[in-house]
Amino acid sequence: MGNDAKTISQRKLLGVAGLGWMFDALDVGMLSFIIVALKQEWSLTSEQVGWIGSINSIGMAVGAVFFGMMADRIGRKNVFIITLLLFSIASGLSAAVSTLSMFLILRFLIGMGLGGELPVASTLVSESVEASKRGRVVVLLESFWAVGWILAALISFFIIPAYGWRVALLLSAVPALYALYLRLNLPDSPKYTELEKKRRPSAFSNVKVVWKREYLRQTIVLWILWFCVVFSYYGMFLWLPSVMVLKGFSMIQSFEYVLIMTLAQLPGYFSAAWLIEKVGRKFVLITYLIGTAISAYFFGSANELALLIASGMLLSFFNLGAWGALYAYTPEQYPTAVRGTGTGLAAGIGRVGGVLGPLLVGYLVASSTPISTIFTIFTIAILVGAIAVAFGKETKNTVLR
Repeated sequence: MGNDAKTISQRKLLGVAGLGWMFDALDVGMLSFIIVALKQEWSLTSEQVGWIGSINSIGMAVGAVFFGMMADRIGRKNVFIITLLLFSIASGLSAAVSTLSMFLILRFLIGMGLGGELPVASTLVSESVEASKRGRVVVLLESFWAVGWILAALISFFIIPAYGWRVALLLSAVPALYALYLRLNLPDSPKYTELEKKRRPSAFSNVKVVWKREYLRQTIVLWILWFCVVFSYYGMFLWLPSVMVLKGFSMIQSFEYVLIMTLAQLPGYFSAAWLIEKVGRKFVLITYLIGTAISAYFFGSANELALLIASGMLLSFFNLGAWGALYAYTPEQYPTAVRGTGTGLAAGIGRVGGVLGPLLVGYLVASSTPISTIFTIFTIAILVGAIAVAFGKETKNTVLR
């Protein structure tokens, strides 16, 4: 009987945390479609479009580091609530703005909420699940990201052309408040509750611990890995609908094709969730990153529609499977006292890549660089991330300290 109760609470935790991820993905996914509409409505240059994606990632970098440290001070659950509140209010307000500068300020705040929530959510779930199931459960948590992206593609396909981008943004902000209501009754992680009884170190001493000799290798591997994955993801996926337009398709066609590609994210997650406890974190990460790199190369150089959609679907499949493994792997590298800080710092460094990726694409598109060249850059970055993982520690079945 006790075992059943535990399973139900795990499911509830996964559902509540997963809803937060879904709304985060809904926002990031819709932004990639809204950018196409904004470019037309506000007559934006490619560089300005690049800045919209990048300011989001600057906010995510600040949020990941700041809220990661806060999670070790005031608890995983409290930070989980604060970040979602920040994100939903700023998202709702951004539907009402009429200037690029106000839109950018609100995108920064939305980014802070998003960037803070993701590493804290994976830390909370990691600390609440036993070692034998932890990897699978965290990858399943990540799979809610795909549901959010699919919803974003559906809303963008049906709502933006008919009702405009403002209505689409409002639709994404309202349900986040429901997730907030669910989250109020969530317990904090048992590991953090144990830690609260002891004397807690300061945020800055935690940053120093992450760089101590015993964690140095993990920290370097994670920072390189996060940078490469986030740089390529935001560079490629925030620009997907725009790249389809650049390749000669209309806005409606590009939304439809990206929706088809997005559907491949779910099997990517589920296959990674199944494999991660069977063959380990490193194998899944390296295999899925290499798959992402090959798909990115073919997507960039494809001209025929069939090859574009096939490589786009494989890109979604492998890239999002790799993300799932990344979120399972990261919190397992550190002990409870510094887990929020270590995970948040790695994610923050990753977000620096998320700033540079969309900006780079914006400037390269403006200087008429071929799409194939741009995607080759991302192919190389992803391979560098895969090589870094080879030097990391395997954490399958690790009992968290």
